Amino acid sequence: MTPEEFRRLGHRLIDWIADYREGIEQHPVLSQVAPGSIRASLPASAPELPEDLDAHLIADVERLLMPGLTHWQHPNFHAYFPGNASYASVLADLLSTGLGQTGITWQASPVLTELEETTCDWMRQLLGLSPAWQGVIHDTASTATLTALLCARERTTNHSQTRGGLQAESAPLVVYTSREAHSSVEKAALLAGFGREQLRFIATDDEFALRADALEQAIREDVVAGRLPCAIVATTGTTATTAIDPIAAIARIAQAHGLWLHVDAAMAGSAMICPEKRGLWEGAQAADSIVMNPHKWLGVAFDCSLYLVRDAEHLVRVMSTNPSYLQSGADGNVRSLRDWGLPLGRRFRALKLWMHLRAEGAQALRTRLRRDMANAQWLAAQVDASPQWVRLAPVPLQTVCVRHEPVGLTGAALDAHTLAWAQRVNASGRAFVTPSLLAGRWMVRVSIGAERTERHHVEALWALLQERARG
Repeated sequence: MTPEEFRRLGHRLIDWIADYREGIEQHPVLSQVAPGSIRASLPASAPELPEDLDAHLIADVERLLMPGLTHWQHPNFHAYFPGNASYASVLADLLSTGLGQTGITWQASPVLTELEETTCDWMRQLLGLSPAWQGVIHDTASTATLTALLCARERTTNHSQTRGGLQAESAPLVVYTSREAHSSVEKAALLAGFGREQLRFIATDDEFALRADALEQAIREDVVAGRLPCAIVATTGTTATTAIDPIAAIARIAQAHGLWLHVDAAMAGSAMICPEKRGLWEGAQAADSIVMNPHKWLGVAFDCSLYLVRDAEHLVRVMSTNPSYLQSGADGNVRSLRDWGLPLGRRFRALKLWMHLRAEGAQALRTRLRRDMANAQWLAAQVDASPQWVRLAPVPLQTVCVRHEPVGLTGAALDAHTLAWAQRVNASGRAFVTPSLLAGRWMVRVSIGAERTERHHVEALWALLQERARG
């Protein structure tokens, strides 16, 4: 492809994306294709000769790709979590790819490193964290949580990785988390070598938050049994209900027993740019590490996950690698981001966070998040006031957990009813919501937070939920 061809096709693609976003409400929110249908429509092998993208690309996007899109930017997208991608961050992603930077060392791309340092510190300030914290950008919270548990493992064992590793330790190390914690916590514990038998799922209270008293008891029992407590993963905004673990109480327990405390605020962390919401993670300043995802509710295009630590020297010691071919004269005076996480190389992710913050400004971001939380409160009030509708959890942020409970319908029959009406909502194309298990029974999560979602969209959703629950 020549520069002129790139310029011409690029202009057309930008125009197409703008038109797509502008007219997104004409599409069904959830893709309606059958499994395997997209693959069946594609050639079985790559072309031997170049194809004329200028003539065919846009048409093929509309014919082959569009049917398989679930429209995350749709104002009626209420599934999973907000996955916003602001126009500014989309342009920054294009610029990042176009510049073709790979950050394996500071020397390989000085601006990649230093812009990431700057934007991470901007976020630290917006979140209200002290200057003791430093940040780095990972791909997802799953990677950040794995990094946290690796750091916890090495601190507890005084860097066993430089000796015999976990298998040389005299006592098994234990990780503690809530039963409502994200599945990535269990995955990280397994990948970090703790083993499933050393992962403790702590009981929750009536609001689905981790019980500090149960945590304390579990730690004491493990000590008596000759095991070595290592790390706690607490959650601000659990996946199912956005439950808020009592971080301050958990932090006191972690400090008393010398455990690493990692706070998973992947989605809810965005709300902490609003000063009035910071009480939800009171005590987080005493944690060892925190993760929040600007690529969720905040609005930065995926992927962009902010991992913050209080002891950067420990992180670097655990993660550092220094082969001769990567050494340079600048090494003693600069940050080497390869020593701040798992991968050697990294994309220029900071560029989209930088452009997003500049284009939106913190004030506008706070206004949008407050709008979403107000819309969630409005929906919660409608549910609370409606016969046969039950709100199943508090609404500290933007997720409302609901169930329609017709008189006399219980147990498996109620579960079947819940799954059926949720499927009818999604099949309508007018909204997308996700069922989830809570205390062993099915319910429906309504996640409010798409960039374009306004009150009238939430009002239409509530009417749709009632309509489809009736059959």
